[in-house]
Amino acid sequence: MPSHTALPVDSTAPAAQPGGWWAVCLCAGWCGTCRDYRALFDALAQAHPEVRFEWVDIEDESELAGDLDVETFPTLLIADGRKAHFLGPLLPQAAVLERLLTTLRSGAPSGAATDPMAQEVFDRVRADRTVAGT
Repeated sequence: MPSHTALPVDSTAPAAQPGGWWAVCLCAGWCGTCRDYRALFDALAQAHPEVRFEWVDIEDESELAGDLDVETFPTLLIADGRKAHFLGPLLPQAAVLERLLTTLRSGAPSGAATDPMAQEVFDRVRADRTVAGT
């Protein structure tokens, strides 16, 4: 898998508002599960243009992950554009991510504690992707 490859412009965020929701997948190129999950993640981006989907290879873009130790792939970071609400591994199934996004976007508690480092990672990803223009 190439290092970070931005999703095609029409599948990411022109429809997403600058402060809108983000779904960031933290994966690694050597991970077979991540490679398989990529197609589902891209399909969800197409189905949910109001959410900005970003793919981060934590080895090729280690500066974005910082000190975060990702042990299980895929690991997802979900944020509302300002605040991280979830950081953790998910089953690599589209329905699992859709359900989590629906729950978080509705304002209902997700039942998952947010890692304090999640905000730092989100801030770096958001700044990088904003500067990169993707």
